[in-house]
Amino acid sequence: MNDNALPVYHLLHELDARFDDLMAAIDHAATYYEQQQSATWHFQPYPGGRSWLRQALLDMWHQQGQDGRETRNYIALIAADDELLEKFTAVNRAKAHISDLLQHIKQAQPNTLSQAKHRLPQRHPDVDNVLRQSGLARLHLKQCWRHLPIAPAPVSRVRFAWYSSGRSIKKITVQEAEQKLLQLDTDAAHVRIQLNKLAGIPSSEPLAQVQSQAPLMRANLFFTEPLEDGHTRRAMNVALPLIVPSQGQQLPHIKMPPLEPPAQRTRAKRRDEKLEHEAFLPSLRIYRYR
Repeated sequence: MNDNALPVYHLLHELDARFDDLMAAIDHAATYYEQQQSATWHFQPYPGGRSWLRQALLDMWHQQGQDGRETRNYIALIAADDELLEKFTAVNRAKAHISDLLQHIKQAQPNTLSQAKHRLPQRHPDVDNVLRQSGLARLHLKQCWRHLPIAPAPVSRVRFAWYSSGRSIKKITVQEAEQKLLQLDTDAAHVRIQLNKLAGIPSSEPLAQVQSQAPLMRANLFFTEPLEDGHTRRAMNVALPLIVPSQGQQLPHIKMPPLEPPAQRTRAKRRDEKLEHEAFLPSLRIYRYR
């Protein structure tokens, strides 16, 4: 039978099984970590004592008022031996399996995705406690499948730094921009001005809608020895604890970042910036290309 023709109950049953696999992988990794007391650096102290990692990996819930695009971060570094590395790798494999299946469900049975979001929380080991906390019974899919960052080789030092210049750019047509403006208060003077500006450009001109992304932490890894491709360093975004191989469970040298991200952009604008500096339609964060 073609995967696209599989009945809904079959897909949901498989999703249940993959979620159970993830819960088991997290439990195995967290239990081993707690028993070994592996060397750990925390960006900020987390409550929970030895169980902080378990709590971080099981944090898959929306909080009240939380923007669906936002995720809670757990910045730390763990020196892991081979066995712990394998257990963390197993967690990432289980996360990838869930992500792949959810994408398949979204494409083949889009109406089933909402049902899946309400179904999976019932399989969470702490569901009784979770459901007693208002607003935490809805699964946050991004926090469910985001991977643990794992260094591919031992590192001698890690430099953490905030990255505050990220943004997403989505191409948009003049017609789409007009429809978005018409959904605003068209009696307002600033909206009428923007509609007039839009009417003054060719209908075929591409525009760009820009969304600034929340500051994120980036780790610059300096490897003890060059990788097979010759590289001696690598940058990785870290929303979850960074795992580095270390047989002696010794932490690399760590450069501490500021406690808070910079208030303003710290990187210089690229000279080949393709968008105009000023927004063409400020209410929609829409820019013209140069």
